[in-house]
Amino acid sequence: MLIADDDRDIVRFVGVNLRLEGFEVITAHDGQDALSKAYARQPDLILLDVMMPRMDGYEVCRHLRADGRSAHIPVIMLTARSLSADKVLGLTAGADDYIIKPFDPMELVARVKTTLRRTREMRALSPLTGLPGNHSIELEIRQRMAAAVPTAVAYADLDNFKSYNDRYGFLRGDEVISMAAQVVLRAVHDTAGSAGFVGHVGGDDFVAVLPPEVAEDFAQRVMAAFDGQIPRLYDQEDAATGGISVEDRQGRLRRFPLVSVSIGIASSTRLRVADYRELVATATELKRLAKREPGSAYAIDRRGGEP
Repeated sequence: MLIADDDRDIVRFVGVNLRLEGFEVITAHDGQDALSKAYARQPDLILLDVMMPRMDGYEVCRHLRADGRSAHIPVIMLTARSLSADKVLGLTAGADDYIIKPFDPMELVARVKTTLRRTREMRALSPLTGLPGNHSIELEIRQRMAAAVPTAVAYADLDNFKSYNDRYGFLRGDEVISMAAQVVLRAVHDTAGSAGFVGHVGGDDFVAVLPPEVAEDFAQRVMAAFDGQIPRLYDQEDAATGGISVEDRQGRLRRFPLVSVSIGIASSTRLRVADYRELVATATELKRLAKREPGSAYAIDRRGGEP
C-alpha cells in the first residue's frame, strides 16, 4: 500500500493504522515520488493527497490511469476540501474513492478494505500477483488492434515449475510466481514504459503487451533477471547442484533443472491477422517452441522467415 502525502504526521498516522491491520506500507511525500514508486513497487492501493509539491494528486491520478503499468491500481484521494467540485475533479481524474480530512482511522481502514474488495471483483485481479486477469488481457490486445496500434504479445511460462512445487510445496511455489511477476513488470517498465501492459493468465503464465520494437529486449531482460534470481529460491545445496530430484508417479527418482522461463512473441507488424485471437494463438505456439530449448529461451515470429 502506498501513502502519498506531504504532511509527514498524516503519513505516520495513516501508516500505523494500516500496519496494525496487516498491510505493508510504503510512503511518498510529493507527487513525482508517488508516481515513481507506484510504477516501481506496484502497490495494491494508493492513498493520494490532493495538495502535494512537484505534482498534485489530480495529475498523479491522471498519469496512473493513462499508464498500462498502473491503470489497474485503485486510488483513494485524501483532501481537506469538502466542496462537491473538488470531489468531481478527483473522481474525473480516475480516483475510486474520496476521503475528507480529518478522518476517523476506523473509517479509513474500512474504506480501504472495501475499495480493495470491490476493485478485485470488478477488475478480476490475480490475488497472488495483483495483476489484471484474462478479461483485461483480452480487452487490452483487442483495443490496440482495433485502433491499428502495432502490437506485440509476449506469452511467458515457467519450465519445471511443477517439480519445484512437488519438492518445496505451494507456499514456496507462490514465491516463485510473485518473483516472476515482478521480473516481467520490471522488464515492461524498463523497455516499454507507459506503452506496456502486463497480465497474469493464472498459475505460472503471464502475458505482456508492448510495442513490437522492444519485444526482444523485453524477453532478454526477463530471462536474465529470472535466471539471476531463481537460485535464491532453492535450498543452497539444490542451487549449487543446479537442480532437484523428485519422484514421479511411478515412484522413480527424476532429475529436474532449475526453473526457467520460456517466452513466445507474436507481433501484428510481422503477422497479418484479422482477429486478436490469432495473435494470441501464435504467441502460444511460439512459447511451446521456446520450451524445446534447454533453460530460459524465447521464440519470435520474423517477417519472411522462420521463428
